[in-house]
This record gives sequence, C-alpha cells and structure tokens, in this order.
Amino acid sequence: MSFDFDTLHPRHGTGSTKWSRYPEDVLPMWVADMDFAVADGILQALRQRLEHPLLGYSVARDELREAVVADLWDKYAWRVRPDELIFLPGVEPGFNMALHAFVQPQQKVVLQTPNYRPLRLAPGNWGLDKVEVPFQLTVDGTYDTPMDALRQALQGAGAMLLSNPHNPLGKVFPRDELLAVATACLDQGALIISDEIHAELCFDGRRHIPTASLSPEIARRTITLMSASKAYNIAGMKTCFAIIQDPATRLAFNNARAGMVDSVSPLGLEATLAALTHGGPWLQALLGYLQANRDYLLHAVQTRLPGIRMHAPQGTYLAWLDCSALGLDDPHAFFLEQAKVGLSAGLEFGDDCGQFVRLNFGCPRALLEDGIQRLQDSLQRR
Repeated sequence: MSFDFDTLHPRHGTGSTKWSRYPEDVLPMWVADMDFAVADGILQALRQRLEHPLLGYSVARDELREAVVADLWDKYAWRVRPDELIFLPGVEPGFNMALHAFVQPQQKVVLQTPNYRPLRLAPGNWGLDKVEVPFQLTVDGTYDTPMDALRQALQGAGAMLLSNPHNPLGKVFPRDELLAVATACLDQGALIISDEIHAELCFDGRRHIPTASLSPEIARRTITLMSASKAYNIAGMKTCFAIIQDPATRLAFNNARAGMVDSVSPLGLEATLAALTHGGPWLQALLGYLQANRDYLLHAVQTRLPGIRMHAPQGTYLAWLDCSALGLDDPHAFFLEQAKVGLSAGLEFGDDCGQFVRLNFGCPRALLEDGIQRLQDSLQRR
C-alpha cells in the first residue's frame, strides 16, 4: 500500500494557524503541525459521521475506549482499563488541570529545559514556582538528565512536568533514564505529569516507553497525556486522553475540569477512533518519510548550512538547531527577515536558548528543500 506525502496542499485561506502567522512570502516551519493530507480512513470516518445531521455534546463511546486500550497494549505492552481513560480537548488543558488539582501553593513544579513553551508557562498559570533543570549535552550528541541536579530540584516539589518524546530535543527517553527520573519523583512524593503526545513518532527502531508502564508504583503517581493528534496530523480536532490508573487521582483530576474543560468534539472522537483502528499502515509509511526528511535535513545542515549544528532527533518531527556559531543577535529574527522562513524562537523553550531555533520537518520534501535553500541563501548573502 502506497501513500502520498509529496503532494503540496496549499493552506493559505483555510484559517491555518501555521500558515496565517506570517505574510505569504514567508515559509512557515514553526508550530508542530504537519503539511500532509490526513489519512483517507480518517476523512472517510468524518464524512460518514457528518451524514448524521446532529453534532451535539458527545462522550467517548465504548468502541473508542476499547480501541485506545488495544492500541496501548499493541504498541507498548501497557495494560490499561477503559475506565482509566479521561477524554479532553487537548493535552495543554490536561497538564494545567493536573497542576490545578494536585499542586499546593507552597510547592514547586520541576521541568527540564529546553522545553515546550506551554509546559514552561503552566506553573505560572496557577501561581506556582517552577524549577528548571537543564539537560546535559554529551560528547556523543545525546541529551541526558543530570540526576543529582534533578533530585535536588525535586525536594519540596509537588509535580514534575515530563515531555517524552521530548519537544524540542526529539529525545526518546531510554528505560533506565526514564526509570531513574520516575524513581526520583516517587522518592520526593512528586506527581509525574507526563506529556506523551509524540509517543508514536520514534525513529531508528526505537519504541516509546510510557512512564506509567514502568511499575505499578509509578503508575499510581503518574498522569499520562496522549493523543492521536501529532502522529495522524489531526491536531485541529482538539482531542486527547488522559490515562490515570489510580482511582482517587482519577476522581480528583476529573473534578478539576469543572468550569474549565468541557466535553470533546464529536468529530475529534470519530477521528481518533478512525486513526487507531485504520491508520496503522499510513502511520508506518509516515514514519519512514519523516525519518528520511530528518536525515535529509541533517545532511543539509552539515554540508550547506555552515555555522548551524543539529543533533539528529530520535523522535517527533522537530529539529533543534544550534546557531550560536553564527554570531547573530537573534537567529529567529534573522531567518525570518533574510530567509523568509518562520521558525520557532529558541527563547520560547528556555531563557538560555536564544541562539537556537526549532524547525518543523513534517512536510513534503519539496517544502523542506525550499526552506533549506532559503536558509542557505540567507547565510551566503550574509
């Protein structure tokens, strides 16, 4: 079965967040939204649902819950019950709900940097102090958790916000490191809030390990947030699910939605069901295409973009580019103005990340090459 990831689908005039931020002469390569057509099976399911003329408030049907349970077992050998799932209109509301429900004002929240901007901002939404623990870049080009610094930061913490696979580094946590992080949280009584929205996007034969699958003890202290949105490119459907295996924690989390988080879109529920039940072959083909894009970008950085450094991401479709050797005051502004490429600014991900930019390579190869050529031309002109 073959799938088309090369066709360019114009998105100007569709209300796309990604393609509306900048003027039309700017190539947007910032937000984590792929420029690929959604799998036919998902579109067919949506069309079928729209044959029914009513689109009222909706709940997850048993069929969807069973599909999620089967998917978690098939992909991760993680045994979850249908009643342990809570459906939400997004991962971001989920980790904010968790902080609101479980972290006391005198407690702090720990996270690693660089990190996804909404995760970094979430503690401040509730007046909570945060402690950021920077990753350590090793000589072999991997980003490791400094465990001594993490253990110190976790003292007196109410929760740790974890991103795995990591945004923006593309790090897929290996079991031993993930277990060490989770154990440190348990030792200090900190709840683990694990954003695993990119779980299905791992390269080079890697397989994502859900934090809560490590042990029953860890599961009892973990809130896992997942979604079909990134892997199947249906983020606009605004649907995710929290997996909470401890009954008391699940009840308290669900109560925290009052007045903030309502029901989920009926179309989002249908799209998620279709993705999990029919989207497997499409996803496997997508992973091959994304990995090839990653390798193409890495080679281009090494041969055509002097002064930029890139460590190959192990997952996601996001590249973290180190521009510090270029000597620019603001790499994001430079590439926006001189290359007409809209990247994500490094400062969104950490206060010491001003010399970095994040590039989304989840796009047809022609768009990726266009972006690379624009960056190359801007550097040559400089």
